[in-house]
Amino acid sequence: MTTHPSFLRPSRRILAVPSVFVSALLLAGCGAAPGPASRPSAGEASPAAAREAQGPAPRLVLTYDGGISVLDAKTLKPVGGAELAGFNRLNPAGDGRHVLVSTGDAFRVFDAGSWSEPHGDHSHHYAAEPRLTERAFEASKAGHVVRHAGKTVLFSDGSGKVESFDPAGFAKTLTTGLPATDVYTAPEAHHGVAVPLEGGGLLVTLGNDERRTGAVVLGPGAGQDRKEIARNENCPGVHGEAVAAHGAVVLGCQDGMLIYKGGTFTKVDSPDNYGRMGNQAGSEESPVVLGDYKVDKAAKLERPTRISLVNTETATLRLVDLGTSYSFRSLGRGPAGEALVLGTDGGLRVIDPATGKVTSTIKVTAPWTESETWQDPRPTLFVQGSTAYVTEPDARKIHAVDLKSGTVEKSAVLDVVPNELTGVEG
Repeated sequence: MTTHPSFLRPSRRILAVPSVFVSALLLAGCGAAPGPASRPSAGEASPAAAREAQGPAPRLVLTYDGGISVLDAKTLKPVGGAELAGFNRLNPAGDGRHVLVSTGDAFRVFDAGSWSEPHGDHSHHYAAEPRLTERAFEASKAGHVVRHAGKTVLFSDGSGKVESFDPAGFAKTLTTGLPATDVYTAPEAHHGVAVPLEGGGLLVTLGNDERRTGAVVLGPGAGQDRKEIARNENCPGVHGEAVAAHGAVVLGCQDGMLIYKGGTFTKVDSPDNYGRMGNQAGSEESPVVLGDYKVDKAAKLERPTRISLVNTETATLRLVDLGTSYSFRSLGRGPAGEALVLGTDGGLRVIDPATGKVTSTIKVTAPWTESETWQDPRPTLFVQGSTAYVTEPDARKIHAVDLKSGTVEKSAVLDVVPNELTGVEG
């Protein structure tokens, strides 16, 4: 069972970037302590060094021990980064440009330095040096960030604070402060998650520091004034979330998966008394959610070989044996909703979610063994568009897999050992 995060407190200053990066000049002016009251210099959202690009310039953002590195998603070449002490987690902010860094006592705002701006019937595209800004959402044990229904929601495990905002215009807002947020506080603090719903509703997990039991759905409103419209407490160990086609939301349980759709909760039970599906990957192109599947409650680290496929329309479960183990960072979805799983044998499996058939296996990395410490680097899968990016920490490499051709299109050697991985569309 994956242990919930135990974040290390980060350094409160931004250090000079290693020589491998080219962003030192922009980072030099970002030494103030982060917080909602901190004010950047004019140009916080639009660096003076910004240059117009011919088209969207997608970028990859990865963590390493002591910092954040940014790569050009097309060439896999480094374009900048920042040093930041501690174990940090990455979450797209929802505007295609910024990343929220869960640092323990804050969600810090990192500017990946690539964005597009509407201009009449077309858009202008820009690129600049990436940098860690002075902006930060205060938090107690900063946890999950979820983007859905035009909102971005932050969950603080240490306080139960659920903070949501509209990411549209995020960059412009950052020139003077943080965006206006709606704050709801869960009855008890716990390692949880919240999902914004269409129509202004909010799904929030239930639990405390001893046990987690399920979720509640709150109707439209503000703060604590939201009215409860649905509840289910039959999801022990509730963990993770995913959204499938037609707005179906799922949560993982130790004995199955909980589906919320059309105002109603439905439980899909595991065939085993303990059949945990704590990590999921959804796609709006498919009603089927991909999940892990673990059956050994006593294991310090279980290395499962089966994955779960839960159909949110029929509330049915299919288990598929892959013949290889995988980790919680191995799950992803392709552009057409295909299920993707990176195995410890180095193969990226492409699976038809409707039938469970493995349609192809793409050799990407050397065989690897998952560490028993969940914060340690391990091969990580991230999908952007029709490209699957896979890190290979042992070799300090990253690979770009073209999902249309089923081939490794490009590989690059990194100057750091990659850990977490995400990206922005630019």
